[in-house]
Amino acid sequence: MSEEGASLLLSPATKGKSKSHEQNDSSESTPLLSNSSDTPRYDGEDDGHDRDDAVSIRSQPAATAVASRPTKKSWRWPSFIAMGILGALVITIIVLAFIVPEAVQEYAQQAAVVEPTNLALESITTNGVRARIQAKFHLDGTRVANDHVRRVGRATTWVAYQLESAETKVDVRLPEYDNVLLGSAIIPPLVVNLRDGDMTTFDFVTEITPGDVDGIRTIANDWLEGRLEKLRLDGVADISLKSGIIPLGTHSVSDSLVFEANKIPAIPKYNITRFNVEDGPMNGSMLADVSLTAFNEYPVELDIPELAFEILVPGCAMSDSILVAEAATSEVHVYPRADVEANVKAVIRELPDSLTHVCPDSTSSPLDNLLRQYMHGEPATFFVRGSQNPDGDTPKWIADILSSVTVPVPFPGRSLDGLIRNFSLTDVHFSLPNPDADPEDPDSNPKVSGTILVTAGLPSEMNFGIDVTHIRATADVLHKSRKMGELSVREWQNANSTRVEDKGDEGAELLIQSRVIDAPLNVTDGVVFGEVVQALIFGTAPVRLHVNALVDIQVHTTLGNLTLKEVPAEGKIPVKPLPKGAFGSIDPKVGSLRVLDTTSDSITLQALVNVTNPTPYTAHIPYANVHVLNNGSVLGSATVENLDLLQGPNSNILVTAKWNPPMGGDRGRKIGRNLLSQYLSGWNTSITVKPHRHSIPGQRIICDALSAFNLTVAAPRLDLPGDTPEERAHFIRDATFHFFSSTATFTLVSPLQHNTLYLDFVNATALYNHSEPIGQILYDLPFSAPPGKSVTPRLPVSWSIGSVGYGAVERAIGGKLKLDAYANVDMRLGNWKESLWYEGKGIGASVKL
Repeated sequence: MSEEGASLLLSPATKGKSKSHEQNDSSESTPLLSNSSDTPRYDGEDDGHDRDDAVSIRSQPAATAVASRPTKKSWRWPSFIAMGILGALVITIIVLAFIVPEAVQEYAQQAAVVEPTNLALESITTNGVRARIQAKFHLDGTRVANDHVRRVGRATTWVAYQLESAETKVDVRLPEYDNVLLGSAIIPPLVVNLRDGDMTTFDFVTEITPGDVDGIRTIANDWLEGRLEKLRLDGVADISLKSGIIPLGTHSVSDSLVFEANKIPAIPKYNITRFNVEDGPMNGSMLADVSLTAFNEYPVELDIPELAFEILVPGCAMSDSILVAEAATSEVHVYPRADVEANVKAVIRELPDSLTHVCPDSTSSPLDNLLRQYMHGEPATFFVRGSQNPDGDTPKWIADILSSVTVPVPFPGRSLDGLIRNFSLTDVHFSLPNPDADPEDPDSNPKVSGTILVTAGLPSEMNFGIDVTHIRATADVLHKSRKMGELSVREWQNANSTRVEDKGDEGAELLIQSRVIDAPLNVTDGVVFGEVVQALIFGTAPVRLHVNALVDIQVHTTLGNLTLKEVPAEGKIPVKPLPKGAFGSIDPKVGSLRVLDTTSDSITLQALVNVTNPTPYTAHIPYANVHVLNNGSVLGSATVENLDLLQGPNSNILVTAKWNPPMGGDRGRKIGRNLLSQYLSGWNTSITVKPHRHSIPGQRIICDALSAFNLTVAAPRLDLPGDTPEERAHFIRDATFHFFSSTATFTLVSPLQHNTLYLDFVNATALYNHSEPIGQILYDLPFSAPPGKSVTPRLPVSWSIGSVGYGAVERAIGGKLKLDAYANVDMRLGNWKESLWYEGKGIGASVKL
C-alpha cells in the first residue's frame, strides 16, 4: 500500500442525512481525516506547493441542534459525575468532528508515513486476482511544519487513538478517458493506530477485478506510442468508520493520483541469456527457445501462469504487422527486488508472402529490413500480442487484456563482423575491358573470375539446416588499408555449402563454394594498383588484398528460400607473385608473318606468335595495345584482340604489329635500322614492351599505373624453313661461287609467307677465316625474294686476287668452304624502303668452275 493509498482511508467523508428538525433534506459532511487537493504522484512527492498552504476539502455542516431538557429531579453525586464525564466526551467528539477537521486533515496528510513491504499475487481467478498486501503505517508529527496543526493533530489522534474501517470496495477510474473503470479492489476491515509514532502493520488479501478492457487497451497504446504525458487515476470508495465503540458513519471518499510520463514504470530492461533456433518436428517449421532475465526493482511478488502470445514484425506500412510465430511462456516466479527468469518457446511456421515480397516503391521486403537491422548489430523491433486463442487454463479476462495490447519489443541485433573466418580466391581468370563498351557498361571495366572458398562461423544459436544456393556481392578491395578498387558481382552466382560441426571452441562452420564469373573490377586508385602490380612482378611473397564486402545470400531452410541482403563479410585474398625467372620463360616465337600495309616509313603486319604463360592465372584480352621499344626509343606498337591466354604454352596468338621507327624521331630511325640489321644477322636482340596511356581504352587509371612498368624479352625468333635449328636461324642458307664467270648465287629464305621482298642494291664482301677477303659483290639491279626459299640471280664478284681468301677459293674448286659475309642492302617491301646491313657467319659455300 502506498502513501497515496493510505489517504483513501484518511480522506473527507460525507455523512448521510441528519435528523434535523429544521431541515430534513440537508446533508452533513464530516471530514474526519480529509485529503488535500495536493495530488500525490507515482514517486510519492507532492505537487510542489507548500504544505502549509494546502487547500483542504472543506466541510459544509448542516444546522444541527441537539436539545436537552433538564429535569427537576434531584441528582446523586455519582450520577452527576457520570453525566459530567459523558457530557465532556460528547463535547469532545463535537469539537473533534465539527471544529478542527481542517487542522486534523492537514496533520494527517503531512504526518502519514506508509512503507509498502510486499505485494504478492496469491492466485489468479476467473474474475481477477487475489493479491496479498503488506505494509507499515504510522504518523510522524515531526513531518508537520505548522506548530498549531501539529499540536491539534497530536491531541486529536491521541483522543481518537484508533480508526477502524469495514470491508470496502474501491473503484479506480480514469477521468481523462471518459471516467472509464480501470479496476476494482475489495479491501477487508482494517484498524489504524492514530497516535504519533504508533506503528500499524497491514497484512491482508484483496480481490482485484479488472475493469473495462477497451479502456485498458487505450491507455496501454497511448503509453507505448509515447502519447501519454501523464496519467490521472481517481479512487472512489464508501468507507464505514468507527473509533473504538463510537461509529463515525459511512463516508464517500475520493482521491486522485497523477503519474507523470517520466514516473510511469517502463518495460524493464532484460537480457537474453539463451537463444536457440532449430528445425521443428514438422516440415516447414522451426522452434525457438529463448531465456530472458530482468531485475524486479519493486516489492512485488507474484506467480505468472503460462501464457500464449503472438509474435509479429513490421510490415511495409507503419500500421501493418505480420504474424510470424506463436509463443508460450512457462510459469514465471517473480520475487521482490530480485532477478526474474522467463523461458519462452516459439513455433515459426511457413513464412507468409507478405513478409518476403518486396514492398511498393522499394527494393526490400519486410524480412530484408528486419534482417538488415539484426545483422548490422541494430535492435530489430518485434511486436508481442496476447494470443486470441489461448489454452483453456488462461482466464478470459487475461486473454482479453493481453490480446488487446500490442507491445513493441526491441530484439538486440548481432553484428556479423568477423563471421567470415577464411576467404580465398582460386582459379583466377582476368578479362580486360571491352573497348567498344559504354563507360557505364560493366564491360568497360576489367573482370575477374574465380572460385570463391569461404569458411563462415555459424552463430551458436543457429542449429537448423541451412544450404547456400546463390550469392552476389559488392566489395571494396584494399591493399595495405588503402582502397584499390571496387568489385561488383551483380548477377546471382551459383553456390553450395557444407556444414561442419563444432571443432573445440570455434563452433560450427559453414563451408561455401561459388564460381564467380566476370565480376567487374573498377580500379579507383592507380597508385595503389601500381604498387600491387610491382609487388606481383618483382616480389617474392604473396600480395594480400583485403576485401570488405556486402554479400547477398540466397539460402534454403525448412521454412523455404530466404534472401539475406547485405551480410557484412571481410577477408584476405593472397595473390601469388610471378615465379622467379618468369620473364625468361615466356619464350616468344613467331610462326608466320603477313604484311597488311606499308608506307615509306612503316610496315603493318600480322604475326602468329607462340608464348608461354608462366603465371598461375588466365586472362581474356578483348583489346590491348603496347609500345615496342629498344634502347629507350619507341619503334612501333603491337596489338592483340580477343586473346584467351591460358596457363602454360599458348600457340598461334594473332598479333598485329606496326613497325614505325619515326615514332622515336631521328634517334628512333637509327635504332630501328640497327635493330633490324642485328635481327636479320641472327644476333641475340631484345625488345621492350611498355603499356601507355591508351593501351586499354577507357581505363586511364589502369593505363597510367601500368605505364610505369615495362617488359624486356628476347626478340621472337622467326620459324624459317630448314632441316636443323642452325639452318632455321639464317636468312642466307647457302652460296655458290662460279669461279671462271666470277659470279655467285645465294639461297635466301624469306620469313614472309604471303609477301615478296625486293633487294634494290647489294654491296657485299665475302671473308674467309673471318677476316681474309675473298671478293666483293656490287649489284644495283633489283631482284626479288619471294616467300620460302629462292635463289638470287648470278651476282658479279670482284675477286681479291692474291689474297689468302682468294687462294682458299681456288683450293676449294669442286668442293665447299665456310665463309662470312658482310653486306649493305637496300630492301623494299611494298612502299617501305630501308637501308640495312647484314653480317653472316659460317655460310656454307660451294665453289664451281
